[in-house]
Amino acid sequence: MLEEITPVLLTFNESPNIGRTLAMLTWAADIVVVDSFSTDDTLDIARSYKSVRVFQRAFDVHANQWNYAVKETGIATEWVLALDADYELSPDLVAELERLKPPEDIAAVRTHFRYRIYGKTLRGTAYTPVTTLFRHREACYEQDGHTQRVRVTGGLGELRGVIYHDDRKSLAHWCAAQSRYMELEAEKLSTLAPGALSFADRLRRKLVIAPLLMPFYCAFIKGNILDGKAGLYYVMQRTLAELLLSLHLLHRRLTR
Repeated sequence: MLEEITPVLLTFNESPNIGRTLAMLTWAADIVVVDSFSTDDTLDIARSYKSVRVFQRAFDVHANQWNYAVKETGIATEWVLALDADYELSPDLVAELERLKPPEDIAAVRTHFRYRIYGKTLRGTAYTPVTTLFRHREACYEQDGHTQRVRVTGGLGELRGVIYHDDRKSLAHWCAAQSRYMELEAEKLSTLAPGALSFADRLRRKLVIAPLLMPFYCAFIKGNILDGKAGLYYVMQRTLAELLLSLHLLHRRLTR
């Protein structure tokens, strides 16, 4: 199955991360990197791997960037493995991909994640499973708030192995990115009818509930209270993200 998969990554100034991601993809004969004109060493690191093909496209929104990556870069395999540049495939997942024989009616496969803080693996995370592996000719990305969702025609499977999420860019970068993401998320939550939102998103529209619940959820439900400094760091990150979302929602209501 590994010979039938092309990993695809989007990058912008990912030099703290991309080397670890690519190191777990040495099994791939072809890796596509679509870069948004990085100004650090991202491209030098990527091009040091012979199997990597680099494309550059000015970023507008994530869905358009992903659709370009999977539709316009000459991918020859049937399957695409869509990865962020701070994802690391676990050895168990690579072995599972090698053995994988998806039936014809399966068009995509979801993957579970383990969160890492500077290499420390956490007991739990608020990160939900994501569709990462799919038949790219039957797939299309759509924008969904600050992120994107891939839509496929066909059944959905699930892998047992995990991907590690370990973003080692600076805290300042994380804070700036979260503010941008939560502004987009606030626009989504403000424009959709309540009936079109998940239960969690309806809670987030209440402004104060999600920021109060998130530290309890991460610390006690997900067990991050047992993860030491890394767990505390993660709890604070997720709480701050929810506070930023509430702040953007409140700002929209005050200024509309």
